Formats: sequence, C-alpha cells, structure tokens
Amino acid sequence: MRLGVLDVGSNTVHLLVVDAHRGAHPTPMHSEKTVLRLAEQITGDGELTAAGADELVRAVESAKDAAIRLGCGDVMAFATSAVREARNSADVLHTVAEKTGVQLQVLSGVDEARLTFLAVRRWFGWSAGKLLVLDIGGGSLEVAMGIDEEPELAESLPLGAGRTTRTRFAHDPPTRSELVATSAWLEDQLSGLAKKVARLGTPDRIVATSKTFRSLARLTGAAPSASGPRVQRTLTDTALRQLIAFISRMPSADLAQLEGVSASRAHQLVAGALVAQATMRGLSLTELEICPWALREGVILRRLDHSNGDDQTAVVTGWGRETGRGAGRESRATGTVER
Repeated sequence: MRLGVLDVGSNTVHLLVVDAHRGAHPTPMHSEKTVLRLAEQITGDGELTAAGADELVRAVESAKDAAIRLGCGDVMAFATSAVREARNSADVLHTVAEKTGVQLQVLSGVDEARLTFLAVRRWFGWSAGKLLVLDIGGGSLEVAMGIDEEPELAESLPLGAGRTTRTRFAHDPPTRSELVATSAWLEDQLSGLAKKVARLGTPDRIVATSKTFRSLARLTGAAPSASGPRVQRTLTDTALRQLIAFISRMPSADLAQLEGVSASRAHQLVAGALVAQATMRGLSLTELEICPWALREGVILRRLDHSNGDDQTAVVTGWGRETGRGAGRESRATGTVER
C-alpha cells in the first residue's frame, strides 16, 4: 500500500510518501516541501492573509498532483498550529477544499503530542519503558509521557521556535538583553510542566523529535542524515549551552550556511535552542536521544492501525478515487487522521 501524508505546518507544506502495510516498517519513497512560512503571514488581527491563503492553495494542489502521480492509494492531509490558530481558519479550509478537493483536518496540539508519542513508541519499542517525548515545532512545543502507546500526559504549549522568534526578538542576531529576557520568560512559561511530569515518575528514556532538535544535535556533533536513521544521535545540556553561546551571535544568513540548518528555518534556530534549553532545565534533563520518527510517521501508523489488513495495491486515478481491487469506493484521501 502506498500512503501519503500532507503536513501543513507553520513553515512548510510537506508531502511524505511511504510504502507500508499493517505490521510492517513504513519505507519512505518520496518527500517534497514547499516553504510558505504561514505563521509569518498572520495579520495583527490574527487572520491568514489572502496572499498566504493563495500560496497554501497552490502548495496543496501541487502536493495533490504529486500524490496522484506517485500512485498514493490514500493521503492523510492535516494542518497544525498556523492554520489552527488563524481566526479565519474555517474560511481558509473551505477555500482549500473548494479549489483543490483536499479537506485538511486541523490537529489539536494535544493530538500532535499523542501522534508523535505513538511514532516514538513504535520506533523504540516496548523495551524503552516509560518514555518522555519532546517536540519543538514552529508554533508549539509538544510534551508527552507514558508507558503505553497512548501517553498518560500529552501537553502542547505555544512555545514553538518560529513563534518565539516573532514575539521575543526584534533584532537579527538577537541582543544580549533579548536573550536574557527570553530565557527568563521561557522558564516562567514552563514552570508548571515539571510538576505534571514529576507526577508520572522517572522516565526510562528521554527522546526528542523533529527538525529543531535534529538540527541542534547535528550542530553539536551528531551524525549527519546521510549516516542513516538508525545511528544513535544525542543532545546534551552542556553541548547545547556551548552551541547557544556560538549561534546567538550569528545573523540568520550565516546560520543558514551551517551544516544541518535549512535556510527556511535558520532565522528561528536561536529561539529553538533557547526553548530546548529551557525545557531541559525545567525538567532537569541532561541528555536527549533523537528519534527520526515524529508526527507524520505517527499519522501513518495510526492509519495503518485502522486498515483492514488488505495489502492489495491500489492505483489512484484521481484525488480520492481508486481502481483495482475495491474499485468504485471512495478512498479516504484527506482529513483521515483517526484516533
């Protein structure tokens, strides 16, 4: 079965295509991104601009065409914090559906935490014991903890790398006073999280996911992506502190030249590092293990969990239509993130 997942995030619209069936390891076959920075196209009134909505329509249409071309039998399409928090999100979603035929499902922050936790649990398996999972996105920080596939704790805080950059920094690079004030502010924002985590006991494994943590780990000496997903990668508090002292003095144009830092996210790297540091300090963590799977993989795994086990190949002839075995029925092509 060829599956696609379309992730409309704060920075990018990302299509990931995998070959998978229930009980098997999803094999990545194709990945493409369109940089939109939707979160930066929110007006002072909290609405996504008309230009931003138009760009989103074009990006979704392009991803739809790619999914059809690549033979996806099912595509799960979802949006996270940028669309979720826009005051005109309902209108934007209606426009996208009307012009592309794609119905984006808006995930809550808690669902982001839960699905990311599922991906990490499946990656490490039951032997990992009680997991504590951290994920810094563009708009929010997700934290989840538990011993099963469904976390006992699933939290989402508005402390994403992009959001923190926009709301806390007026200079590039940020001034010393901005760095100090932001660190103190983050400490205050995270003060209640430690108590919630402590109530669940000591985790057996502490894991971080997604681009911000991967970039920070790479910049502190972790293996490059070319070494493969199964190489162990870690991020320590000492290495992170030293990294912040280095990157906080660099403008984003220079940060974009560093290995492991994408040009589209370089401007929010320092804020992401401060969020990571504040979270580690607040939870008294000295080391994180990096997991290559995150939200998109969690969405795929949940979809497979709800499949009927039929591994027959389906050919997409139009968005949401299948031929082959089971022809004549509508494919659950969009908005199919299930619990």
